[in-house]
Amino acid sequence: MMPARESLLDAAFAALARRPWAAVRMVDVASAAGVSRQTLYNEFGSKEGLARALVRREADAYLAGVERALRVPGDGRERLVAVAEWTVSAARGNAVVRALLTGCWSASLPSLNLAAVASSSAVPAQRRADAALPSPGDLVAAVRDRAAAAVGGGNGGEAAPVCESAVRLALSCVVAPPGEGIGGGAVGELVRGALHRQGADREVLSPPPDRP
Repeated sequence: MMPARESLLDAAFAALARRPWAAVRMVDVASAAGVSRQTLYNEFGSKEGLARALVRREADAYLAGVERALRVPGDGRERLVAVAEWTVSAARGNAVVRALLTGCWSASLPSLNLAAVASSSAVPAQRRADAALPSPGDLVAAVRDRAAAAVGGGNGGEAAPVCESAVRLALSCVVAPPGEGIGGGAVGELVRGALHRQGADREVLSPPPDRP
């Protein structure tokens, strides 16, 4: 059985897809998750606590997707392309991820201060949610560092600027999607072209060799 916390977060996310966050009621979230309202308050403390936990979960899920993209077969270029494509896809399908990546929070989303808030929660996951939430710059840095470590081999420092360029190009596609004339794999084509123009060689963007 799914833990109550995850069930509640799933219910909150589903409710947010149907109505603005201001119209989402805690009692309805608890009912949809099949738990008591007291259980909801025990886990999150308040509606703001629930919102912070939901945002933290979606940020973590986005970064987990980045990690998966960095394990796709191929050289460093193709892994950066996979990260860029995942970034655009995740933002397109998830309004919370899009807001996290762009810093543009619509009126239908929770109105949150990303800074840490005082937490008295006994739930470790909630204390983490009550800590500072990631800004767009934080996420860019996190993706850049993960990518540089994955595709740079012993040249992570040299690969970092190239990785950051690929991430920022993906974000530009989130904000202003490329035109249809570029092709079906528009984001991938743009990233490949940018890496080629930067002269990013395979040695810098290759993963470290497997050790016997």
